[in-house]
Amino acid sequence: MKTLKHNVLTGEITETDLTAEEISERETEQTLRQEAEASIEADKQAKADLKASAKAKLIAGEALTEDEANTIVL
Repeated sequence: MKTLKHNVLTGEITETDLTAEEISERETEQTLRQEAEASIEADKQAKADLKASAKAKLIAGEALTEDEANTIVL
């Protein structure tokens, strides 16, 4: 893996190889970013599911759980 460095004062662009430590750090950061994105998507889906459940129960005239009631904005 390589990295580019651009010196804006001189216009010089240099290409250097990343060390094993830098590669490992970038891979770790990418994994953490992917996990965070997956967690956000899971939270969005859980909220959407909760809203759908609350709506279905309201239509059916059933009692809502506290979490379902909290999703309703009046």
